[in-house]
Amino acid sequence: MSNDLVARLDDKLRARRESFDRIPMVDLAPLLDGSDKQGVARQIRWALSNAGFMYVKNHGIAQDFVDQVFDVTRRFFDLPMAEKTALHVSWSDVALRGYIEPFGENTDPGKTRDLKECFDIGPERDTIEGPFFGPNQWPAGFPEFQELVYGYHQKMVTLSKSILRGIALSLDLPETHFEGLMSNPISIQRLLHYPPQTGNIGEDVIGIGAHTDYGNLTILAQDDVGGLQVMNRDGDWIEGTPIRGAFVINIGDLIQKLTNDLYLANMHRVINTSGRERYSIPFFIDADFDAVITPLPSCVSEANPQRYQPVTCGAHKFGRFAASYAHLTKRAS
Repeated sequence: MSNDLVARLDDKLRARRESFDRIPMVDLAPLLDGSDKQGVARQIRWALSNAGFMYVKNHGIAQDFVDQVFDVTRRFFDLPMAEKTALHVSWSDVALRGYIEPFGENTDPGKTRDLKECFDIGPERDTIEGPFFGPNQWPAGFPEFQELVYGYHQKMVTLSKSILRGIALSLDLPETHFEGLMSNPISIQRLLHYPPQTGNIGEDVIGIGAHTDYGNLTILAQDDVGGLQVMNRDGDWIEGTPIRGAFVINIGDLIQKLTNDLYLANMHRVINTSGRERYSIPFFIDADFDAVITPLPSCVSEANPQRYQPVTCGAHKFGRFAASYAHLTKRAS
């Protein structure tokens, strides 16, 4: 390989290579079958209070199905740019459904431009009902894409609610705690494509800039390329190495607020120096748009006073998106 094509990372972008157990693995089977819910809850508590991330296995989603969704994801991003931009997210206004071009969304806009393409869907609606709720945009003549991607979204909704039951138990709450906040929750199914980077790479342009996720819970499927980096408690960047058959789970800002910093919404980023195209499929679920998130009384004490004021889920999340999307910035100005 030519020296010109070898990626040379700025020192601030280097991740330490650690053994996989630095991001803990949790076996979900005893939670899903009910054989040892509390045992899984204890593992979740350790993972989310120390790393904010965990791998999960035995989650009930067939790998063959995940592979099919990755296949149509690659095929979608291979479409001509004109076909993708016909589905541009700006056409959906505040519903935020559709295609986002490279540099069209920037998660750390003061520092980094994001070298990625995205495609977002959510719960199907006939008309725009408000932020995060409206009709999905689908490519014409590609029925298997719609069937598989929306089917994946629906499976992730079910899985996320199971994981949230485990999180509730980990906080000594009734396992149905989050269900009271999720009669019509915000959810986003995202597809991502990260082109490889070569040459000298600095923080100004990487796959996705350092950020925390905005809402409750993220379920990430990765291909085998790698590139995810997660910050540990010491401020070091640790590789989130892909593990076939496992999802990466992390919590967002709202769970950190709910737990008054007991659980960590951790910083993470993506840098693709593999020389290959990278694809990933993250799913985000939150609470109802008007659900109020306030620190749990059990997480507030004299030693750990309340750190956050109540926020509504939708207002918090939409505020974060408004800072990242050009069409929303123009709409507000």
